[in-house]
Amino acid sequence: MFKLPFPVWLANTPVTLETQVRGEDGITKVVLFSGKAIVEERTQVFMNKERQQVKMSGKVIIQGDILPGEDIKGYLTFNGQERTIVSTVRPRNPDGSVFSTEVGFE
Repeated sequence: MFKLPFPVWLANTPVTLETQVRGEDGITKVVLFSGKAIVEERTQVFMNKERQQVKMSGKVIIQGDILPGEDIKGYLTFNGQERTIVSTVRPRNPDGSVFSTEVGFE
């Protein structure tokens, strides 16, 4: 089996992905990813697990798996805008490894 090459030349938008963690001192923001990624701004409507209609404004595609085995919740910041994360998808390579992390935002 083989791994597909990630199109690094398309990753040209600086993105910061952060989540909120509840600790002893209250809620703190933790940066999960800060770097360049592929941003696709295209509106899409889908149904979530609770059968609610969710409108997604676009998605950010990041190389590899940035938080293995966990759903990503929090905020994205790019082009001076903060967006809320609504979905996470991890497409796989033919050998079973994670190709990228796709984070949908509204």
